[in-house]
Amino acid sequence: MILEENALKKIGDNALPEPVLGVTESLLGHRWVWRKGADDAATRRLGSAIAQSCGLPEIVARVMAMRGLRAETVSAFIEPRLRTFLPDPSSLKDMDTAATRLARAVENHETVGILGDYDVDGACSSALLTNYLRQFGCVVHTHIPDRMKEGYGPNEPALLGLVERGASLVVCLDCGTAAAAILACLNQKADVVVIDHHKAELSLPDIHALVNPNQPECTSGLNDLCAAALTFVTLIATTRALRRNGYFSEDRPEPDLLACLDLVALATICDVMPLQDLNRAFVHQGLRVMGQRQRTGLRTLMDVASVVEKPNAFSCGFALGPRINAGGRIAESDLGFRLLAAEDDYSARQMAERLNDVNRKRQDVEAGILDAAMEQASLQFEAGNAALLVTSPDWHAGVVGIVASRIKDEFNRPSFVASEDELGKLKGSGRSVSGFDVGAAVIAAKEHGLLIAAGGHAAACGFTLAQENLSAFQTFLNNRFEAVRSYPKKPFLSVDAIIPPSAATPELAKALGVLAPFGQGNEEPVLAIADVKVDRFFRIGANKRSVRLTLSGDGNRKINAVMFNVKNDAIMNTLENLARPTLNIVGWLRVDTWQGRENTTFFIRDLST
Repeated sequence: MILEENALKKIGDNALPEPVLGVTESLLGHRWVWRKGADDAATRRLGSAIAQSCGLPEIVARVMAMRGLRAETVSAFIEPRLRTFLPDPSSLKDMDTAATRLARAVENHETVGILGDYDVDGACSSALLTNYLRQFGCVVHTHIPDRMKEGYGPNEPALLGLVERGASLVVCLDCGTAAAAILACLNQKADVVVIDHHKAELSLPDIHALVNPNQPECTSGLNDLCAAALTFVTLIATTRALRRNGYFSEDRPEPDLLACLDLVALATICDVMPLQDLNRAFVHQGLRVMGQRQRTGLRTLMDVASVVEKPNAFSCGFALGPRINAGGRIAESDLGFRLLAAEDDYSARQMAERLNDVNRKRQDVEAGILDAAMEQASLQFEAGNAALLVTSPDWHAGVVGIVASRIKDEFNRPSFVASEDELGKLKGSGRSVSGFDVGAAVIAAKEHGLLIAAGGHAAACGFTLAQENLSAFQTFLNNRFEAVRSYPKKPFLSVDAIIPPSAATPELAKALGVLAPFGQGNEEPVLAIADVKVDRFFRIGANKRSVRLTLSGDGNRKINAVMFNVKNDAIMNTLENLARPTLNIVGWLRVDTWQGRENTTFFIRDLST
């Protein structure tokens, strides 16, 4: 993320941070500021020590210093291993109980019911556990609730349906923590295990086991794991329990759990978990597994999505994840899960192509409501609301979360978007800016009697409310997020370093790559280059709103650059200006492949004149 939270805290004191390269308002409206520590003498000293000890370029070493690394921790960061960061699974509350129960289900070849969420994390979690149990002979019935008909999380008809199909154990994945009353319908009918990471309400479900690091009394410290990662840890604990029971033999070998890391990596990236420590190890190793293309469903989806290079965090977050999510948004809720659990190429290809088509439709549906939602949000922003809450009976419930994210990015405010269901209730999603927990907010609103249902985590949430409580909910959110009123409309854009044009080399681009995988908590370094001019300019893409450039700088150094999805006419006009004004640019220096050739390219994030 480009938002620098610590810098924003200074706004209340009217002490704005000094602008980088004097840019107080870029063409996209951002103030360019130093990322925390970037201009500190202590960071420079530590960076120099890392550079000398580890043989890294000064800029790369300085970025590592800004991320809290020291010379002795650099190797574990560059090559993170699970054995370094993975704690004893038993540190999670109820883990031993859950693993023992799953092991008993395996030993007795029980029928197991799985109820998972319809997003990427839920689909990955469900595929992990389904495949694990089936390889040992368990009959598994997996149900992914329909977003429109059933809503989020467990519901009585679905749970009882699993029991009617023979399930003696029901496992809820990426949901269930906030479903105490609903899960009670299985009392005396089946054991229930919940593996979840969403915020806990005051009333926890009375079930066989609740594995959730965000529940009270769990001291594991694994609060930032997604549900798929927790499911993976549960499989480790279950395998350990089976090993202790003497279950494995030469004819019945232990499962290759490391082969599951592709799904853990995909879910961790798409659920926007911080890519630090254990999560970084999951993603680093999981992307390697994914690159081997052994999982039928993922391999087929990568082919359909034109992911031809080694998968990375970007391709997971912007190519694979949206397609898996699309089924749950506007089509068949279990389509993503079935693809990930698929074992034959033919059915996988059909499902991958179906998801690709559905994703295009999802984009059209989103575009159809975005303008109206933005207009409502703009009026609320101008009225001074701390949180933006927009609704319409005409909006598709499957895309309100995406629209909330767009509004959050546009106005730098916690944003909530809701549509109306057939009973007149408002169902919506929220997205938040750094430092403001929307999951905790909606749970608190439910406890105050304002919401019918609520759940989520710091960055994203879901909620249901009656029409008559809409105004009260808006007031509650404004009070809850009062501190955000002082934030600017556009977040500050944080810069890690300024480099001269001559430094934009393949060597530096490759050296920066050791910091990958990039994502929440480990943002790709943002570099600034001053005083460049446009030599060549080409519009590219189907809508001609992306551009490929050749820039020249000091000493006539040539820089290949690209800027995607340029919606701002001022930027297009500036780049096409034949007078060739001098520009300052910020973005990312990468080695990319274009038409089969490896190139060093500067991906422009923002610019100023």
